[in-house]
Amino acid sequence: MAKVTVDGIEVEVPNGASVLQACELAGAEIPRFCYHERLSVAGNCRMCLVEVEKAPKPVASCAYPVMDGMKVFTDTPMVRNARRGVMEFLLINHPLDCPICDQGGECDLQDQAMAYGKDSSRFQEQKRVVKDKNIGPLIKTVMTRCIQCTRCIRFATEVAGVPELGATGRGESMEVGTYVEKALSSELSGNLIDICPVGALTSRPYAFVSRPWELTKTDSIDVLDATGTPIRIDTRGGEVLRILPRQDEAINEEWMGDRGRFSFDGLKRRRLDRPWVRRNGKLAPATWAEAFSEIAARFRGRLGAVVGDTVDAEAVFALKSLMGTLGSANLDCRQAGEAITGTHRAHHLFNTGIAGIEAADRLLIIGSNPRLEAPVINARIRKATLAGLKVAYVGPATDLTYGATNVTLETDFLAGAERPMVILGRAALARPDGAGLLARAWEMATPTPEWNGFNLLHAFGGQVAALELGFVPGPGGLDLAAMMGGGVDALWLLGADGFDPARIGENTFVVYQGHHGDAAAARADVILPGAAYTEKDGTWLNTEGRMQRAYTAVLPPGEAREDWKILRAASAALGKPLPFDTLEQLRAQHPLFAGIVPDTALVAPPAGALSDLPFAAADKNYWQVDPITRASPTMAACAQAAQTPAMAAE
Repeated sequence: MAKVTVDGIEVEVPNGASVLQACELAGAEIPRFCYHERLSVAGNCRMCLVEVEKAPKPVASCAYPVMDGMKVFTDTPMVRNARRGVMEFLLINHPLDCPICDQGGECDLQDQAMAYGKDSSRFQEQKRVVKDKNIGPLIKTVMTRCIQCTRCIRFATEVAGVPELGATGRGESMEVGTYVEKALSSELSGNLIDICPVGALTSRPYAFVSRPWELTKTDSIDVLDATGTPIRIDTRGGEVLRILPRQDEAINEEWMGDRGRFSFDGLKRRRLDRPWVRRNGKLAPATWAEAFSEIAARFRGRLGAVVGDTVDAEAVFALKSLMGTLGSANLDCRQAGEAITGTHRAHHLFNTGIAGIEAADRLLIIGSNPRLEAPVINARIRKATLAGLKVAYVGPATDLTYGATNVTLETDFLAGAERPMVILGRAALARPDGAGLLARAWEMATPTPEWNGFNLLHAFGGQVAALELGFVPGPGGLDLAAMMGGGVDALWLLGADGFDPARIGENTFVVYQGHHGDAAAARADVILPGAAYTEKDGTWLNTEGRMQRAYTAVLPPGEAREDWKILRAASAALGKPLPFDTLEQLRAQHPLFAGIVPDTALVAPPAGALSDLPFAAADKNYWQVDPITRASPTMAACAQAAQTPAMAAE
């Protein structure tokens, strides 16, 4: 440790730390544009200049290492004049776009020009103009505003692992772009907007929509993959205008996948906003009373229920309770028929935790493509590989954005590892040999009480809670496959759009409860309009089993209601009223909502046979995977751009 004095305050910092880090530890504020805590040091903006005793001139604190006994001054005449000079240079070519710039109100350049700049400029030359770049449907570029901090280049190369951005030219002629004009192929490209300190990279869907001070901000969770990224939903006038990530070092650090960030325009399209009842073979609008009357008359006989992949835990619990009061054990949440029983938590959780990826020394990925299934987790794996993690994968060759060896299940890749780690894709368990694959992956991970390296990677935010709540067939109950083709007389689908509804028996009475008019809604006899994840208070569990809460950002459209309320009303219509009337009463019914979970016992899964079937390639359409994203014009544009990445300039 080195002792450093900053403005008279002595602090101890690790050897090799930068002066900037020492200053922040001492509580001194240091302006910066190019420096970012999670990126390599560039040292090219010079805004972080400080004075160091005995140094002949100001030094860039982000790139200057500390030394024992060093004395640093952050607010002297020399420092103030140096920062003003740097700001003056930065503004030579910066356009006067603040009134129309989408970065206005959230702009580092605005804030630091006010705090550290001067009120006039000595430069009268004409400002340079740089052609805007077309880098896809998500990011709007105004490259004349670029101050060449290179944060975007370093993020794309180091964090996203897709080195498609770079600089051409030198000095005033330097331009940032993709060399050959094309759409960015990273699933994390929206983070470029967050790290850009000026308005050079802004959100294309958000362009000219609102100012940040007009927005109402609500904490929530991204449920469109299983990472459980904490998010902030920005709304105005009952409409979602923007979704941004919140910081959580244990989950997402500060990054977010593009699908969850930009698909919110799908919340306004193809919505179910009133009940529908099928009459004479055609769906017709109905009142809630008419819909419940139809259900009371026809939801009889052999009953079954299926929940979807993004349903909140409260709704899952309410539907399970309803089916229990009706005497049915025909429940399922595994729409693809995955070999998951839900009996032992360790068999369906990401046991090391997302942050635990950085503690592993070898990682084997089986039947999964984390880049498409969980881009933020994939970025964490890439970060660990840069620190020495060795990675291999079983399955078709693919670009994971980091070095990985393609092996087979017979390869002893994890031999000798102190902290071996296995990531098994949930989709792989839908194979005929899914049970055997689960047992084999568990065996290869060699779990111990000190280190459980077995991890199941789920695809959506609602999948773990359904397993934790036991929404699987009870004693003598039917699974989804057995309920198809007339296996039940009546079927309740709660947001279940992950299987082909044509498999349902022709004479089966179907109730569909959900928020979008997707394929399953077209098969329904009664449609009950539910609320999307932005429109309700709810609980979700991410792939680690971490309990997370989301809160209502906007109200559901029309007559749509929260799912648990619909189920409570339906239970009364069926003559089996559930024992709760409020969300708090519902949550009091199960310990999961209080954060109480059973011990995770290390019980090996039963052995099963393995087949020689090749592993199927992951669906490369990352953008359209659920009703919300399939309804989103932005996601449709991304899917089209992914097929034809080379685009003509606008």
